[in-house]
Amino acid sequence: MKYDVIDAIISPKTHLNVLSRAEVNKLLDTSKGGLYNIFRNCALAVLNSGSNLDDGKELLERYKSFDIRLLQEERGIKLELKNAPAIAFVDGKMIKGINEHLFAVLRDVIYVSDEITDNPNFDLQTQDGITNAVFHILRNAELLRSGEEPNLVVCWGGHSISRHEYDYTKEVGYQMGLRGLDICTGCGPGAMKGPMKGATIGHSKQRIKKGQYLGITEPGIIAAESPNPIVNNLVIMPDIEKRLEAFVRTGHGIVVFPGGVGTAEEILYILGILLHPENGEIPFPLIFTGPASAADYFNEIDRFIARTIGQEAQKLYEIIINDPVNVARKMRQGIDAVKNFRRINDDAYYFNWMLTIDAPFQEPFVPNHQNMRNLQLDDSLDHHHLAANLRRVFSGIVAGNVKDEGIRAIEQHGLFEIKGDVEIMELMDQLLSSFVEQHRMKLPGREYRPCYKIVK
Repeated sequence: MKYDVIDAIISPKTHLNVLSRAEVNKLLDTSKGGLYNIFRNCALAVLNSGSNLDDGKELLERYKSFDIRLLQEERGIKLELKNAPAIAFVDGKMIKGINEHLFAVLRDVIYVSDEITDNPNFDLQTQDGITNAVFHILRNAELLRSGEEPNLVVCWGGHSISRHEYDYTKEVGYQMGLRGLDICTGCGPGAMKGPMKGATIGHSKQRIKKGQYLGITEPGIIAAESPNPIVNNLVIMPDIEKRLEAFVRTGHGIVVFPGGVGTAEEILYILGILLHPENGEIPFPLIFTGPASAADYFNEIDRFIARTIGQEAQKLYEIIINDPVNVARKMRQGIDAVKNFRRINDDAYYFNWMLTIDAPFQEPFVPNHQNMRNLQLDDSLDHHHLAANLRRVFSGIVAGNVKDEGIRAIEQHGLFEIKGDVEIMELMDQLLSSFVEQHRMKLPGREYRPCYKIVK
């Protein structure tokens, strides 16, 4: 099948006007140590914004002939695109928001390579070193707003939710926008777009002209969750762990909408962190919400949490069904408590330095067959460490479902094996089966083929 494509030469509107010769050479280098492939794949995902495609492997195969090259000129740089998705253009001109996102990708790929990965000043083997790296990436992207009071709500949820659930996320976003709250999401469609879309209306009614619609993604997932055009600040983190840390360091509260395994991964991540003994006194409002159709999803999640990481974890969140106004009010109240706590403890409003994040939540987890098989999943672990390993299970399933490398690994070596205590495996099997039954693994209507098998 042929897909409409366009050739174009574009200039930056906001980000990164000049590059050094060394940086240009890195971006043109197609070897394993070069940056061309990661830059090309992230750029292709940005250009695919607005598409319903949620399969990283299929996107790369659909546009095999796509190419992107840097043109170094006296006045700065330009990008030459060959066979780019036509959806990124209107009457032959690139949509401005997509232009901004494209050069944001360029900015972050270069910065992480030059200033983080190859910089001895960042020790990425230590907890403080990783947190420092996350801070510097966000600061370089100009996403940290000093001098402003806490108001950023992180919204998590599925990219392929139903229209009814999507409309609910918009209504919650609208109610939060009316209360002066900004929105941060994983930047994709579905529950990542809806709250932003609703908040734009709420902000407009309140004459808020500088609302922040922050999108945080990473190279492995961006192809399956192309940035939505409402995002006005996009940042590409190096991996999923730094992406998740960026959410909890910058956000002042979290609203979780219905989703699938990716949303379950995010829930286990934040609960595992909040369960750490050193975080017991830190306020962090956490609300699970959706319309009536989402009740079963959250009931299954709640049941799984209770029987794996315990009732202490259940106390860290509130489930609110079909009540957007209540969600917004509770979040506003919770963020006010965050403000008071940080003021008393002299902590920054724009970055949560006090939060302790253990190594298992920071170390990049490579979801290959051996690592998935070797995960320890039993009751001998502390609850926050068990949450870390359960999070990794779901991260691996996300990779096998939608990430290019994960899909290819399953095709080559067969299904991921997940094994552990019998009770935990039974609970895992029941939870994942409920996701399949509710059509929450992939786009509704598409038959789901598991990328895993439970070994009891």
